[in-house]
Amino acid sequence: MFNIRKTIICTLLILLLSVSVFAEDNRIVSITVKGNQRIDAAAISLVIKSKAGEPLSQEKVSQDIKEIYKLGYFEDVKVESEKSDSGIILSYLVTERPIVREIRIVGSKEIKDEKIREAIILKPNSVFSTKDLTSSEKKVKKLYTDEGYYLAEVSAKSEKRGKNELRLVFTVSEGKKILIKTIRFEGNKAFSARKLRKAMQTKEKWFLSWLTGAGAYKEEVLKNDVNLIADLYFNKGYINAKIGDPEVKLLGDKSGLDVTIRITEGEQFKNGDVDFRGELILSKEILKKLIKMKKGEIFSRAVLREDVVALTDKYTDKGYAFANVTPLSKIDPNTKTIDITFEFEKGNMVFIEKINITGNSKTRDKVIRRQFKLAEGDLYSSGALKRTKQNLTNLGYFEEVNIASAKGSADNKLNLNAEVKEKSTGKFSIGGGYSSADGPIGQASIQQDNFLGLGLKAILSGSIGGETQTYTLGLTDPYFRDTKWTLGGDIYRTEREYTDYDRRVTGADIKAGYPLTDDLNTFWLYRWESKDIFNQTEALDSVEEITQESSYTLSSIYASLSLNTTDFRLDPTKGTSTTLSVEYAGPGGNARFVRYIGESAVFFPFKWNTVFSLRGTLGYLQRTGRDIPIDENFYLGGINTIRGYGTREVSPYVATPDGVAFIGGNKEVVFNAEYVFPILKEANIKGLFFFDTGNAYAPGQQIFSTMRSSYGFGVRWYSPMGPLRLEYGIPVNPRPGIDSSSGKLEFSIGGFF
Repeated sequence: MFNIRKTIICTLLILLLSVSVFAEDNRIVSITVKGNQRIDAAAISLVIKSKAGEPLSQEKVSQDIKEIYKLGYFEDVKVESEKSDSGIILSYLVTERPIVREIRIVGSKEIKDEKIREAIILKPNSVFSTKDLTSSEKKVKKLYTDEGYYLAEVSAKSEKRGKNELRLVFTVSEGKKILIKTIRFEGNKAFSARKLRKAMQTKEKWFLSWLTGAGAYKEEVLKNDVNLIADLYFNKGYINAKIGDPEVKLLGDKSGLDVTIRITEGEQFKNGDVDFRGELILSKEILKKLIKMKKGEIFSRAVLREDVVALTDKYTDKGYAFANVTPLSKIDPNTKTIDITFEFEKGNMVFIEKINITGNSKTRDKVIRRQFKLAEGDLYSSGALKRTKQNLTNLGYFEEVNIASAKGSADNKLNLNAEVKEKSTGKFSIGGGYSSADGPIGQASIQQDNFLGLGLKAILSGSIGGETQTYTLGLTDPYFRDTKWTLGGDIYRTEREYTDYDRRVTGADIKAGYPLTDDLNTFWLYRWESKDIFNQTEALDSVEEITQESSYTLSSIYASLSLNTTDFRLDPTKGTSTTLSVEYAGPGGNARFVRYIGESAVFFPFKWNTVFSLRGTLGYLQRTGRDIPIDENFYLGGINTIRGYGTREVSPYVATPDGVAFIGGNKEVVFNAEYVFPILKEANIKGLFFFDTGNAYAPGQQIFSTMRSSYGFGVRWYSPMGPLRLEYGIPVNPRPGIDSSSGKLEFSIGGFF
């Protein structure tokens, strides 16, 4: 028995010794990296989990291989292990991917090489990837397809240039440009093919395709057109409409592409009952007044979306930032109606915790913050937030304004993050015109609307032409000493040759303004001028009723009240703008008069981003003890009043043996109607048709007794130098011997009037 026990103990000791020896033999004594040339071994070792001194683990080694591959520099990774007396020597053998040293493009003529290189994923001195090469080939092919080269073929290959270096060659066979010749529809009854085409971004080719890009086949755009057509149907009650994927075929003669879209319309539905439920903070009667959806009208998904936004905004305006309005629909296929129930979840009231501003490298924070209609600690309001964005956009300092909300330190707190992208606020503007009487005239000015990043408006302008010289230096602070007051001033000198006399003015002004509300503003101005009238024509000298002093001084006070509800001050699309003003000239000068002017404009948005606008101006000059200086009278005509007539020549006049003398009027009336439409939306180029009518009247003449009218067309472009106007006006009722009946072309670059 003792011998058996002794034998078992000896056997166990031998087994334990063997395991210990085996563990020592399986321990990693060193790890090396081989085969790397450009990539440092230390960078590779950082991702290796196996460590010297640890037992060899097949699982860890497999993970090491994956991690080395993830670095993206190697096309092959192997592992070698070598046993030594002290343990295992572990070696990772890597094969580096080659480097792209050169990219050549062969066969490209219609698209510039620079644009092709932008589409290629691989770049010089980047690590080569077969996958990226294949993707680059597809991207270049798509680039050609988007440009209209539907038949273009692109092949890419790699060539060895040196040790572990490659040259990539993209060979292009462009073929001829193939555009979409026809867009056809099958199954459409509710809408004509013409109306469906208008809803699409993709267009058929036409004779100006070279300018507009119409006819180009772009797969993503065409797919999105399916959604646009579906929206058209959904907004007219066809809730079961189905729009098939576009089928694109190359015509047999390869002259163009044919696109076919199949449509299943279904039946038209109308609105049924409309109800509200959930956490209501307003009565159902008030909520019904906020929505456009009415029972019995044709159902529209767009109207439903607008109603959801309107109802949500009403809640968020009262501080419920996370309010949720869900429209629940109940479709009755028998009556072809849809009942809608708006379900409300108001959530908690939310307060503004912090306002963060980024992107303003030039503009001071305070210039942006003072446009905010919300302050830290205020109750959240979506309406105030929208107004803030509009205010910042109207400043004209930024290309982009984005305001996003982020969670604050508590559930009922939000941070507002305003990100702006600044643009150049310095403006160089020029303007001019040409007529057979006046010849060429021109002007230039330098203006900085955000001087020193403080929102100050500085202007240094001058104009030199055949008939005019003007110099102006001015500075205005729209928020004087961080208040709502506007304060500024100008000094100027002007010399101008008019039709019947020349005028020289040296003057200065001080101006101030204060907003009564967001839309209602007051403005005051005091101006002092020293004026000289000289070189009067013989025709004007011979007019006995004109007794014009050769020099005089003007001291006047001007006040105005303006209401502006337009969406964008620089280029309105909707809203109104009205200004009432009065100017009194009296003590401090020897000119005496009172000038009253009322101006109003209204803008109506229409389909296809078009805008119709109406403008009207009424003016009256009241004599107070002395004759009104001739240069202070009303003169109309030209690009800013009645187009097609000579500048300042729509005016009372006197015919004498020496010619015609324009003497101006003490009353004026002007009406302008414009229809503005986009020509090239991406470049912000617009066209317009207009009709102008009006006149200036002498004392004793009845206002509206005679009206001079014109019509015409033009182009407007918001260029980097400022808004450009090129307009051609044709008089409707020209005065014989005074006005040209053939029309007048005028242009200006600078602010629109």
